[in-house]
Amino acid sequence: MVSADFIYLLPLFFVGLGAIVLMIVSTFKAVTIRQGAILALIFLVLAFIANTFNMASGDEVYSVYPFEEVFNKMVIVDTFSGYFSIILILGAILTILIGLHYFERRKEFTVEFFSLFLFSVFGMMFLVHANELISAFVGLEIASLSLYVMIGFEKVIDRRIEASYRYLVLGSLAGIFFLLGTAFIYGATGTTTIGIIGDMSLNTFSTNQGLLIIGGTMILITFLFKITAFPFQNWALDVYDGAPLPVTAYMAATFKAAIFGFILRLMIVDFDLIRDFWDNALVYVIILTLAYGSFLAVIQRSLKRMLVASSIVHTGYLLIGFTSISALGESAASSIIFYLIAYFLSALGAFGLISYITSDDRLRVTYDDFRGFAKIRPYMAAMLSIFMLSLAGIPSTIGFIGKFYIFTGAIESGNTVLAIVAIIATFISIYYYFKLIAVMYFYRSPELTNVPPLKGIAPTVIAFIAIAIIWGGVGNTLIAYFPGVDFLIDMAKASYNSLFIG
Repeated sequence: MVSADFIYLLPLFFVGLGAIVLMIVSTFKAVTIRQGAILALIFLVLAFIANTFNMASGDEVYSVYPFEEVFNKMVIVDTFSGYFSIILILGAILTILIGLHYFERRKEFTVEFFSLFLFSVFGMMFLVHANELISAFVGLEIASLSLYVMIGFEKVIDRRIEASYRYLVLGSLAGIFFLLGTAFIYGATGTTTIGIIGDMSLNTFSTNQGLLIIGGTMILITFLFKITAFPFQNWALDVYDGAPLPVTAYMAATFKAAIFGFILRLMIVDFDLIRDFWDNALVYVIILTLAYGSFLAVIQRSLKRMLVASSIVHTGYLLIGFTSISALGESAASSIIFYLIAYFLSALGAFGLISYITSDDRLRVTYDDFRGFAKIRPYMAAMLSIFMLSLAGIPSTIGFIGKFYIFTGAIESGNTVLAIVAIIATFISIYYYFKLIAVMYFYRSPELTNVPPLKGIAPTVIAFIAIAIIWGGVGNTLIAYFPGVDFLIDMAKASYNSLFIG
């Protein structure tokens, strides 16, 4: 039994061990940044294999508490956490592969960076495996502290340091709200264990309703801050823009998936009684998030800042799914999980390709810098266009399928106003996404600056992401018996159902 429990925790073990090994290896100056990246990839691949083995060896829907007598149900391994762990590990692997070209050309990066990187992955994985609020806070802080340092790792660049300190101060403040919310929930229920909180709430809701609502709202504030929802989004532009591009990609895609993974578990399992209390407030939060994010994206000249601002809009789309959970349950939750995958691929590909381009050519940061880019690097322009089309939700891309599920879910649950606002925001997004495509294909370049050629692993990985985005949009409509997005939807539904085992 002990060996079986350990096997369930192997993905966390490999990532944590890799972080410690890289921390020790980083003391040897002879180890190059490429060797450090390869070592990090080895541990991540081992974690991925272990996680896939856990999901494949048992039932489609499973839920266990490894070392229950030791951890007292603080850690859970189920289909839900396994599904999100796959996303997180893949996000980490892809970030390293895409960003290696960038890291090697910035001499400030050392092997220590990959130790911090694996610590952040460990924290995110621990967060989605957490079945208790204090444990979740520990996982959140491990991931956040690592990101604070990763953002400012290029300490010779002032805006990196500024972004790091800003995120440190504001992120710590958000963490305080999480702890206060946990204290209120403990005061109302006498426990911080997910699942038991819901059971105790049924018995004490009439007498401790105020404490539950205050505690849950404080945790919700932390959640809204981390995912850059209105009115807690202002930090994102400067922090994401100040961070190195691979780190920005990692934060925008992978870290956001981890946050959604935990809060989705908490809201579905424990906050069912008070979720209706937030629905009206969330409607206004969503509308303002979509409106303000769209406004910020439209006025940006920097391509990086535009993508950051548009990530706020995508947060609004994801939040629409939360308002549909009460009415649709499995359908709404699976649409959120699927949309996370769609945005994960699109954002990681877009940020990753831009980081590859700017690793040798730091001038290409605005729309005008990409004038005539399709003539200089047609394949890169084609891949960048695919990412923009997916982010805009154009048919034949996975982004369209994700938005389709979110929008139809909103209409079915009676949130037609949110669906209309989201569709308007999508039409607005066509302007700032298609603007880049138009600049690349229909404008002449004033001068041909240095652009890295298509060589190495990064362009190959980015190309595979672009293919995955198209596959997610067309699936078996082009090739008979070729697996489409149904597989991802079925896995998302299985993840949702695993939350109710036991």
